[in-house]
Amino acid sequence: MTTLAADTPRNYGQGDRNQFPVVASDIIYEGAAVGIVDASGHARPLTSADRFVGFAEDRADNSAGAAAAIDVRVYRKGMVDLAISGAVITDVGQPVYATDDNTFSFIKTGGVFIGFARRFESSGVMVVEFDVDKYVDPHDGLTAETTAIDKTLDNQDTGKVIFITADTKTITAPAVEGMRFRLVNGGAFGTVGWDFAPNANDLVKYLDSGGTDNHGLENTKATAKRGDYLDIEYADATGWTVTQSRGVFADKDNT
Repeated sequence: MTTLAADTPRNYGQGDRNQFPVVASDIIYEGAAVGIVDASGHARPLTSADRFVGFAEDRADNSAGAAAAIDVRVYRKGMVDLAISGAVITDVGQPVYATDDNTFSFIKTGGVFIGFARRFESSGVMVVEFDVDKYVDPHDGLTAETTAIDKTLDNQDTGKVIFITADTKTITAPAVEGMRFRLVNGGAFGTVGWDFAPNANDLVKYLDSGGTDNHGLENTKATAKRGDYLDIEYADATGWTVTQSRGVFADKDNT
């Protein structure tokens, strides 16, 4: 092995930055969330069909250029102030999603995961930490849906994460069959209470409870927090099992 005997400059890359070729005939503005088109590998202002790769450091104007005529330089990790729909001080820690290059939400439906809320700045504004190589969507792999009404699940809902965004709503399971799903409180602290109701002949096994037929679980409004959830799956002929949960849930008699 030969050790160095002189200074040897090296190319260390761009650290917290990266750069990508831009799609044809488009402009990525400074501060835009940037996405990659899977089919081509080119960057554009983020859409819900893209993979998030960071925030644009400067404007990349390729409005008159062919694909890859210029590159956009992005911050691939860091912390950024973002306006997020409905953000309040109790939302620190929540995952954040983008539906386009400048629209952000705590709801996964129609959105792309970008990071986590780390600090409350003011009503509707959070400091969001992002790291495109490190952070993973906590609902990764689940198709998202939002409901603001009572909903009865069916076979097409298996494998979904369902965000409940209105108060006093009931999510009802069909007769027992091979399903699994995640139910998530989509409201700010103390604003949305909802419950899961099994079929009348089924029960729900939860924590230290073996369950009782026609009893469900209620996410109590007074202590309910955005992001409270139940992972529920088919157990056996008796009913359902909660495999994972967060938040305060109480037994609810549906008789």
